[in-house]
Amino acid sequence: MTDADNAALLAALRDADAVLFGEFELSHGGTSDYYVDKYRFETDPRCLRLVAEAFAERVDGTKLAGVALGGVPLAAATAVETGLPYVIARKAAKEYGTGNRVEGELAEGEEVVVVEDIATTGQSALDAVEALREAGAVVNRVLVVVDRKEGATELLADHDVELDALLTASELLADAEE
Repeated sequence: MTDADNAALLAALRDADAVLFGEFELSHGGTSDYYVDKYRFETDPRCLRLVAEAFAERVDGTKLAGVALGGVPLAAATAVETGLPYVIARKAAKEYGTGNRVEGELAEGEEVVVVEDIATTGQSALDAVEALREAGAVVNRVLVVVDRKEGATELLADHDVELDALLTASELLADAEE
């Protein structure tokens, strides 16, 4: 991503009011004085287009996997941008329908890159990686919009997965404070 692309994405996230300040409980149980609201940027067409374009530059023809719920719009938009198919990785199998944790067509040994909104501890992304690997996929990389730099890189690396972020929390917060 060029500096101009990075600046455009930061501006779009700011314009979408995607960074909130206050006291917030995070999904892993911790608290934070800021929150990156994925729904604000994932429902904003400009943000979604910029994320899809940036992800498209990094997927190298590899099938996508969106982590339910937040990664699905990102995977869908990136699939439209690239023409690549995607699958959806659920946190848990549904008790109805097919009961699959991975939805969509996936061949044994197929390489997949996981697409996620925000990485904090990395547990959500790791759960998706494990579901995909159990389904026969080869997963070595997770793409995220924002890495909060709270352990995701290390957790994923412990499982032979590289975390690739468009932005870090410090970049996003520096922009938000200006």
